[in-house]
Amino acid sequence: MPMTTARDRPPEEAAEDTSFARGLRVLLTIADRGEIRADDLGTALDMSMSTVYRYLRTLTEFGFIERHEGGYGLGPRLLIGTGANVSSEELIRVADPFLRLLAEETGETAVISRRIGLSAVCLHEIPSTNPLRVTLGAGHSGPLDQGALARALLAYAPAEVFDEVVGGATGVPLAPADIRQLRDDLREIAADGIARSAGEFISGSVAIAVPIIRDDGIVGAIGVIGPESRCGLAWRARVGRVVPEAARAIVEALTVPQPA
Repeated sequence: MPMTTARDRPPEEAAEDTSFARGLRVLLTIADRGEIRADDLGTALDMSMSTVYRYLRTLTEFGFIERHEGGYGLGPRLLIGTGANVSSEELIRVADPFLRLLAEETGETAVISRRIGLSAVCLHEIPSTNPLRVTLGAGHSGPLDQGALARALLAYAPAEVFDEVVGGATGVPLAPADIRQLRDDLREIAADGIARSAGEFISGSVAIAVPIIRDDGIVGAIGVIGPESRCGLAWRARVGRVVPEAARAIVEALTVPQPA
């Protein structure tokens, strides 16, 4: 289980050390801007043009982005949803104080994630202050069918995304019984507005998450994750109350007009 001690640097900076995280930054920047020229992308991310074009070529080959006359935009495989008109940058900025409150209230790591293609990606987290804690790290990517945060996103994804996930687009296809169970889980999440997992995706962990939904669609998912040994029934009941409150507060904050 990825238990860690305090980091020397924030996860946003640590994430820059990996090739995957750099590619993810390229993808998120294109998603945030809607369309952007390659040279502007290099300036925004402080990358050489050879590096920018290498990531653009790979992302284009996978159908995640496509070339437009004026630059690059999201491709046909990257169906995030209408709520995606909230940029990742804005979502992180608005959610940060609520994540800090959640981490303080629950004693565990508070996380905000977003669906990127067929993956649940951690945009930002506030780690628990406990020496032994569960963390994901900004830029961490996982399958949509495993864990509370991921399933909170999958429950509100388009039907074709579900079909690709269970069909094995990112791994081994699910067995019919597992598909039926996943459908039942997603229906329950959609009905109750909350997802729970224990010992799933990260062994020995407990997670509780809810979707962040505006009138124009799902924006992301917010949740709390901690070690099973410390997160008993009383903790889970309390977190089940405070996480939905945090999601509602984020939705309200996102509707407040921002200064020009």
